[in-house]
Amino acid sequence: MSQVLLSLSGLTKAYPGVVANDDISFRIGAGEVHALLGENGAGKSTLVKMIYGLVKPDSGAMELRGRPYAPGEPRAARADGIAMVFQHFSLFDALNVAENIALGMENPPPMRDLAARIREVSETYGLPLDPFRTVGDLSAGERQRVEIIRCLLQDPKLLIMDEPTSVLTPQEVDILFETLRKLRGEGTSILYISHKLEEIRALCDTATILRLGKVVGTCIPRETTARDMAEMMVGSALKTPERSGRALGEVALDISGLSVPSPSAFGTALKNVHLTVQQGEIVGIGGVAGNGQEELLGVLSGEILTEAGAVKLMDRPIGRLGPTARRALGLLTAPEERLGHAAAPDMSLTENALLTGAVREKLVHNGFLRWGATRAFAERIIADFDVRTPGPDTAARALSGGNLQKFVIGREVLQNPQVLVVNQPTWGVDAAAAAAIRQALLDLAAGGAAVVCISQDLDELMEIADRFAALNEGRLSTPRPTAGLTVEEIGLMMGGAHGMEVAHV
Repeated sequence: MSQVLLSLSGLTKAYPGVVANDDISFRIGAGEVHALLGENGAGKSTLVKMIYGLVKPDSGAMELRGRPYAPGEPRAARADGIAMVFQHFSLFDALNVAENIALGMENPPPMRDLAARIREVSETYGLPLDPFRTVGDLSAGERQRVEIIRCLLQDPKLLIMDEPTSVLTPQEVDILFETLRKLRGEGTSILYISHKLEEIRALCDTATILRLGKVVGTCIPRETTARDMAEMMVGSALKTPERSGRALGEVALDISGLSVPSPSAFGTALKNVHLTVQQGEIVGIGGVAGNGQEELLGVLSGEILTEAGAVKLMDRPIGRLGPTARRALGLLTAPEERLGHAAAPDMSLTENALLTGAVREKLVHNGFLRWGATRAFAERIIADFDVRTPGPDTAARALSGGNLQKFVIGREVLQNPQVLVVNQPTWGVDAAAAAAIRQALLDLAAGGAAVVCISQDLDELMEIADRFAALNEGRLSTPRPTAGLTVEEIGLMMGGAHGMEVAHV
């Protein structure tokens, strides 16, 4: 490390009942891509929030270019040359690209000048953007370009990136990495957070590993295997999901000629979708975000009603049934959006267990809530899925994203569904938790359930799915056996390059 850009010394931050960061010390060099690794709840988010001025440390110090650095707010961090691309986009769909970028600037120039600057910077770094396109019409990859260009317009010395490839196709990941390497070559430092360890190995110069709020090690990723990094993160041997041999049964889920408009002005209509899923089978559906995934889950959950016969459960038409009736029959779903859709943020885990488990777990009797049984159900989810939380009375919003995801998936799996539809089951989840969730889905299928896994993680789909189909602009491709499919072929299918003809399977 020729020159240190940012130095952290003894950073500590505690919240009631938990020490999020405990005496964190490490350095980031100028022109270095530095990975920050750790399982969910390890303290990564708290740490980068302190660097970006969103959280004030209880003790410890930072130095930027050899001088004391203690930003009181993000504006101060940006003024010192630190920018951050968050995992969740903060864009307004109804505004265009230039208007969104202007909102994040202290003193935006005239719109015409800003648009010219956006074009110049985006083309320089291989991320072309039309400044006058409406954000609601952009793909997930293009939306991320908006966030990155907004940061690059600040000419940052340190760019913090949190799970930047979670919504990208393999081809888009390659483009992003070329951009980051160009930035590194110009002297910009990058602090890179990701659970995709092979990407860390391909991109990053150094990695700092956190566990339970403490630094437990460092490594050079290209000289370290993904498994070794994962085991450093969790402090134990990593279990690989095991696929047991299983015989397929009857058709459990039958989608036939499904065409529905999106309830959202910026959503994607589903167009003539056909799919069958047998008992004991896992069908993986890949696609770049915004190609109809939310609409497909809404149709299957009962939040979007359609023709009765367009969706059948064990040969019974259910297209006109709502979510509660479908759950009673055995069709359960876990949506992508954890807070607000899959879980009520301000409700406790016990209350959130009741929201979807009331019918199948018999948590209501003669109109009265059975709180003892509900709490026991929540405790079973917490124990079986290793949810890191003080207890079932904790509010959903208090959990880290990965731990809430484990709770949401566990809540549905433990209800023994006949059909389970999950959207992004391991998004933002560490390697050990992802392996546990995938194993739970494999075990569910081994027990005779039909599973539909909608995911942008291609490695995940290749690992657990028996068949794969791609969703592109609301059309579903003909499912193909995953055996023999390459990641490159799947990436092209996700981008719509393979014709996307549809056939009834």
